[in-house]
Amino acid sequence: MSGPHVIRGSVVLPEAELEWRFSRSSGPGGQHVNTTDSRVEVRFDLARTRALPEVWKRRALERLAGRLTDGVVSVRASEHRSQFRNREAAAVRLAALLAEASAPPPRARRPTRVPRGVDERRLREKKRRSQTKRGRSPKDWG
Repeated sequence: MSGPHVIRGSVVLPEAELEWRFSRSSGPGGQHVNTTDSRVEVRFDLARTRALPEVWKRRALERLAGRLTDGVVSVRASEHRSQFRNREAAAVRLAALLAEASAPPPRARRPTRVPRGVDERRLREKKRRSQTKRGRSPKDWG
């Protein structure tokens, strides 16, 4: 693995809490695929970890509820031919997933009113446009 995978700030994925599983991948590689376990699945026990601050953990558990199995989140990677690159991809994907799930909610939008000048300008332009179009039609078509 190439260094710690940062979730956000100084919080990193704890290597000791990651559980790795390997299996045969169905991806590219020809006969190589039939002999090596290049698909990677990484599991992280989100409910029991102490690596995340309590607030982040609560947020992540709430947002990832549909993806969790007994408080454990798992991510798979099989797009590369080598197990090492799939391990990297899975770890990066897990860190990104946890970063997104534990992020603070966006600030609420403060409703604003449309300025009166904008409305007046729009109506003035609309009236001018209608005059232009009315001037194009012949007056006595009847």
